[in-house]
Amino acid sequence: MTQVNRQWRLISRPVGMVKESDFEWREEPIPTPNAGEVLVKQIYLSLDPANRIWMNEQDSYMPAVVLGDVMRGIGLGIVSESKDPRFNQGDLVQAMIGWQDYAVLPANTLTALPKGLPIPMTTYLGVLGHIGLTAYFGLLDITHPKAGETLVVSAAAGAVGSLVGQIGKIKGCYVVGIAGSDEKCQWLKNDLGFDATINYKTENVAKRLADLCPKGIDIYFDNVGGEILDAVLGQINKRARISLCGLITGYNAEKPKPGPYYFPNILVKSAKVEGFIVTDYLHRSEEAIKDLGQWFMEGKLKFRVDVVDGLENAPLAINKLFDGSNQGKLMIKVFEETN
Repeated sequence: MTQVNRQWRLISRPVGMVKESDFEWREEPIPTPNAGEVLVKQIYLSLDPANRIWMNEQDSYMPAVVLGDVMRGIGLGIVSESKDPRFNQGDLVQAMIGWQDYAVLPANTLTALPKGLPIPMTTYLGVLGHIGLTAYFGLLDITHPKAGETLVVSAAAGAVGSLVGQIGKIKGCYVVGIAGSDEKCQWLKNDLGFDATINYKTENVAKRLADLCPKGIDIYFDNVGGEILDAVLGQINKRARISLCGLITGYNAEKPKPGPYYFPNILVKSAKVEGFIVTDYLHRSEEAIKDLGQWFMEGKLKFRVDVVDGLENAPLAINKLFDGSNQGKLMIKVFEETN
């Protein structure tokens, strides 16, 4: 076992895209757990749009990361040492490990995961992790899709969006996905079963939505906000439902962006817009994992991961979420799974 704990500590608030100079690389002794605590060795570090929000000075649904602290992040790891009877050495867990090799955490903050299932370990940060829960509850609990309705998904080739579209198909919806390349659009349609796609970088989104959604839009799962949200609002149906999962087009903005021009349509169409945070649903995780696991084993849910090797690459790799270069669930491989 390596005798140092490598860390990325946030030392300045990013302006625009994240830079490596916003962080400091540290190598410190591996911490030792006390009673009621567990030492976790991180195998995979999840990179999520929320990381960028936590770097800002303003608090969000969680407090901002304090300058000088280890950067916050969800991770998948192995218990190296336990001082709590609920966990044993070798247990597989998910927790807020942060951008580091090891973390000592209170045992009650860990989620135990089953070992030995015939699935890749990365599945626990994807379809059976917080990504799957986000897609499941954000679509089903907020929008209540019905067979025959039209569902539009932005950032549809991303980790959450790709699952949302597939769950929509399971529920009988007509699904249109918006993504940023022809390759991503082809994957959505040919591999995941989306009915239609729009490349927002090369096509007029509002015009294509009008062509592809002749009956209007009943449900919109929004990951991006901005101009795409506005294009959708211009074409929503009476009592449309909008699940607001993310606003990634504004996360790196250096000044506030104006709201959507078609905002009055929410009133005119008696539409519902509801934001949510996946942590609001953690107490119902078993409900989601039961369905997600069944659909996954039946081959109804497909997903792909974008794994970047090496903790040292985290500060620059996170920008893949915002420049459109990621291909599925983005994560850092910190250690080999066999270690």
